[in-house]
Amino acid sequence: MTEAATSPQRQVTATALGPWPGQDPVEATRIIRGELGSPHLPFLAELPGRGVGADAIGRTASLLVEMAVDVQPHGWRIVDRPGRDLIRARSALSTDINVLADVAGEEDGQAAAEFKVQLRGPLSLAAGLHLHNGERALIDYGARRDIAASLAAGVGEHLTRVSAAVPGARLVVQLDEPDIASVLAGTIPTSSGYRTLRSVAGQEVTELWRVVIDAVRDAGATEIVVAVPEIEAPFDRILAAGADGIAVPLKALTSRQWEQLAEAVEAGKRVWAGALRVDNPAAELPRVADVVDTVRRPWQQLGLPLAALGTLRITPSGGLEEHTPKAATAVLTRLTQAADGLNQLALG
Repeated sequence: MTEAATSPQRQVTATALGPWPGQDPVEATRIIRGELGSPHLPFLAELPGRGVGADAIGRTASLLVEMAVDVQPHGWRIVDRPGRDLIRARSALSTDINVLADVAGEEDGQAAAEFKVQLRGPLSLAAGLHLHNGERALIDYGARRDIAASLAAGVGEHLTRVSAAVPGARLVVQLDEPDIASVLAGTIPTSSGYRTLRSVAGQEVTELWRVVIDAVRDAGATEIVVAVPEIEAPFDRILAAGADGIAVPLKALTSRQWEQLAEAVEAGKRVWAGALRVDNPAAELPRVADVVDTVRRPWQQLGLPLAALGTLRITPSGGLEEHTPKAATAVLTRLTQAADGLNQLALG
């Protein structure tokens, strides 16, 4: 076991994946920062309920450099010049950062030492953007590379603005790749729906991730994780690309995947464990003890020491946009309670 994996200075912390209910960034920011104070990880809320430009694709596409987008009936499309949809997306993101600065500036208590932003990763972004002919950008090798390079060029200014809103906080970046299994398997449908796009080679996926991860690190991020669904999750490629950790739901991990996560922990990487299921917003939340056991049981079965639990962050299994603000707040509360329970185990 490496020193990084067993460092006594680390403790289990809680965060969420980014999507949040409602349309009020002030309310969302106050709730998140109130529930996820130090040592936990507050984040810049995504409010897709606000409509065009607040969705994950539009939000990340608004950061692209020398690449404009607009909305067509089939989705976001790469275009020659900026239009009102891109302006709307940029305005919403700018508002969120300004709100963050105002709320953080009003806080009297101890501010969180870290702060997280979420970006759609380059492969899922290419799957969600369309070319002039209406086909997904993912189909074209040159387009895939241009999107990754454009995103890499745009993250620096974005992180600079976020950092100015929360002075002194270390920045954590979560790259979301919800479509990665389909990208690698070649099951993304064409625009017509009659065919599927050719699979993207694993080595290219690693290279495109590395382009963005390197740029994010150069921009000052202290921790970078790639968030993926559990089905066919390419853990090895995430780590080969230079990420500091993996964010993944735990609900359907195979024994082999748990072994891969154990290897990552032993190599000093972080695991963001989606241990709190939120599939059904109307369902009662799991008990704290059940959330803790969701992590503890496989952890001990793999022979990992409880002291190494400090490498974990605890998250919900998915976004919270379908919850009510009250229910989403309860999720954050339950996450911090589960983190406390795991820390008690880690400390013996």
